[in-house]
Amino acid sequence: MAPDPNSASGSGTKDEASVKVPAKDPKKKDDKKDEDLSEEDLALKQQLELYVERVQDPDPGLQKVALESMRTEIRTSTSSMTSVPKPLKFLRPHYGTLKAYYETMLDSDLKKYMADILSVLALTMSAEGERESLKYRLLGSEGDIGSWGHEYVRNLAGEIAQEYAKRQTDEASIDDLMELVQEIVAFHMKHNAEPEAVDLLMEVEDLDLLVEHVDATNFKRTCLYLTSAAKYLPGPDDMLVLDIAYMIYLKFEEFPNALQIALFLDNMQYVKQIFTSCDDLLRKKQFCYILARHGITLELDDDMVPDDDDRYALQDIVNNVKLSEGYLTLARDIEVMEPKSPEDIYKAHLLDGRASAGASVDSARQNLAATFVNAFVNAGFGQDKLMTVPSDASSGGSSGNWLFKNKEHGKMSAAASLGMILLWDVDSGLAQIDKYFHSTDNHVIAGALLGVGIVNCGIRNDCDPALALLSEYVGREDACIRIGAIMGLGISYAGTQNDQIRHKLSTILNDAKSPLDVIAFSAISLGLIYVGSCNEEVAQAIIFALMDRSESELGEPLTRLIPLGLGLLYLGKQESVEATAEVSKTFNEKIRKYCDMTLLSCAYAGTGNVLKVQNLLGHCAQHHEKGEAYQGPAVLGIAMVAMAEELGLEMAIRSLEHLLQYGEQNIRRAVPLALGLLCISNPKVNVMDTLSRLSHDTDSEVAMAAVISLGLIGSGTNNARIAGMLRNLSSYYYKDANLLFCVRIAQGLVHMGKGLLTLNPYHSDRFLLSPTALAGVVTTLFACLDMKAVIVGKYHYVLYFLVLAMQPRMLLTVDENLKPLSVPVRVGQAVDVVGQAGRPKTITGFQTHSTPVLLAAGDRAELATEKYIPLSPILEGFVILKENPDYREDH
Repeated sequence: MAPDPNSASGSGTKDEASVKVPAKDPKKKDDKKDEDLSEEDLALKQQLELYVERVQDPDPGLQKVALESMRTEIRTSTSSMTSVPKPLKFLRPHYGTLKAYYETMLDSDLKKYMADILSVLALTMSAEGERESLKYRLLGSEGDIGSWGHEYVRNLAGEIAQEYAKRQTDEASIDDLMELVQEIVAFHMKHNAEPEAVDLLMEVEDLDLLVEHVDATNFKRTCLYLTSAAKYLPGPDDMLVLDIAYMIYLKFEEFPNALQIALFLDNMQYVKQIFTSCDDLLRKKQFCYILARHGITLELDDDMVPDDDDRYALQDIVNNVKLSEGYLTLARDIEVMEPKSPEDIYKAHLLDGRASAGASVDSARQNLAATFVNAFVNAGFGQDKLMTVPSDASSGGSSGNWLFKNKEHGKMSAAASLGMILLWDVDSGLAQIDKYFHSTDNHVIAGALLGVGIVNCGIRNDCDPALALLSEYVGREDACIRIGAIMGLGISYAGTQNDQIRHKLSTILNDAKSPLDVIAFSAISLGLIYVGSCNEEVAQAIIFALMDRSESELGEPLTRLIPLGLGLLYLGKQESVEATAEVSKTFNEKIRKYCDMTLLSCAYAGTGNVLKVQNLLGHCAQHHEKGEAYQGPAVLGIAMVAMAEELGLEMAIRSLEHLLQYGEQNIRRAVPLALGLLCISNPKVNVMDTLSRLSHDTDSEVAMAAVISLGLIGSGTNNARIAGMLRNLSSYYYKDANLLFCVRIAQGLVHMGKGLLTLNPYHSDRFLLSPTALAGVVTTLFACLDMKAVIVGKYHYVLYFLVLAMQPRMLLTVDENLKPLSVPVRVGQAVDVVGQAGRPKTITGFQTHSTPVLLAAGDRAELATEKYIPLSPILEGFVILKENPDYREDH
């Protein structure tokens, strides 16, 4: 029975020509090869050739033994990861022989055995696109595919994806494929390859299978991969993937994670389902904190919280009633309660002499700047050195005096700044602003109305004090008072979809006698109140208001805020905007393209949609004789769409650099603002340098936009480098009143809330985007597209829209009675651990502090003690801790 080496290898090479092995003179090559092999390899090679020979034996008994032995050899060979296992290597020349023989065999178990082996051999031998591994797998015996090794299963998964696509086009049955998919998914899920299981199921469009395969050990990794992948998937796949993640979280009662996905999907049914599925009151309180941070108004009903007292307590949390208290706890802990004056911020003593001698600058303008700086820096602290000083102070520094150091419309911003200082503290705020309602000066009353709106920003109250106070002023004669009331309503009821206000403001929009600025602010306020709601009635009211504008009015900078109000209705709602976008094509050509770009930018804001970014870039690339206004929103749109995830964000920064080099003037004016939005409250060094360069630009509008953006990227960070740049700019521009004003505003923003606040609309590890916060920032940026007419003109109070995005960047841990509880936490740079093996660390370069702590952009915190269990997976904002029952003090 000695094998004749010629017959086996010879017949192999005849068939081989069709496969990938070159058929030169086989004999010489084999001899040469054999000399290189070690003895055991040679023995193995001869052994395998013997098996190949035996498989073709007419006696089924011998065939069976040979197949069994071959199988065992292949399965037990685990050589290094980098090279092909030896049995596969030595069997390569015989692949063709075995294939040919297989075709002649009769149907039997042996034939299935043979198919199994051919399937494994095809792993290294099959020609490109043949999918032979899969073909023989389907012909082979049922059962355990995992025993052939991971690489084999991976290869099969790849071939299934191709075969599936082909069968879909041919409309053939896929049942046999799906059985195999079941096996592969089960194998991957058991062997820590969750991402591969998910990828395969996405390829064969059957993600629902996941839900039955996840278990308590792997569902977290699976969901992490699903939620991260969603950002890079085209619609509607992304929503589908998140739906599955939501189902899995619900199945394992990970309610806070499920809640985040429900908020991401903006699905209120899901939010209610989470409340009804969970029985633990403490956990429901944590949900309420998450809802409050996201800025969502939710009326809790009997189904969600059965007990009345509990329901009131929870509704208070959703209404953000405790926000001011928590913020001040943080401030006391960090010891920054001492009020700061604008001079403390300007630090003029650090500059050389010439700047301080700049008395030539209009003093009312300086005071107005100081008003804003004072408002931003002391925001929410309830005390300052300009507005809240008791009036009987011997120094004579009464608040009334400061108010009248401002001229006309300056008084409006000054009175409103009191609302900013008392931010979130509704009772005390309304009491202190009340005195201004008795003023004889319309500007002061207007400011007081706006102040009432600001104090109530983000805080809901059952008795609606803002609505009661402001609604009677909306119909007044004086345009200034009306704007104060309308803006106040927009800020305090942003995102609430309040019908009463809709009726009031819609009548203003359709009133032919209303002045243009009143109409513009009404449109913005409606956009804020109905942000992201796609409300048709509001949309129609705004569309009619735009159609009624005359030729001359359409050229006014303020008119351009009306399309923004329309855009805000569709913020982040993607395709829902299409009907309205069609209508906008019928507008006057002066505003048509502007409206189009604005709607597109808003609808895809925060989606990271690459095609829309390309579309917007295309509009920016066009050169016109005279600068076209519509390119401004297109540039801002690039930032709005691309801010969704880090990769797109970096690419957008590079695209904006190109626009600076090749774009027209109006594009260059918008680029700094777009950069400001991309890195808001997150001062990236490369962007900081670009803005610093642009802040000395020859075009004053570019310089102003760059200066304001320096303030935005540094907002609430106390960034020393930006603070230094702005100080130098203040001495550089000491003769230019407009630019100096912008520098002061930027200085106020950098030190906003003494460094305790952020303007970043993203929260919860950059997963969720708060619609009202984004709307506030975007409105301010759109207003900055025409700096001279709006910010440096008489509408500087537009800057107060930023209050919608102001949030404490804190982590405040509370105990089960919601009282602050100090525990050690580690704070460090967040690390992306999606799809990594094992249990990698989620933060790097951490320091240990005790709560409350400040979190910078990109920071993540984790508890440094086992004593408590946090009820939220993401440690941000208010986090409830409950004691760990298994914890033992080590003595």
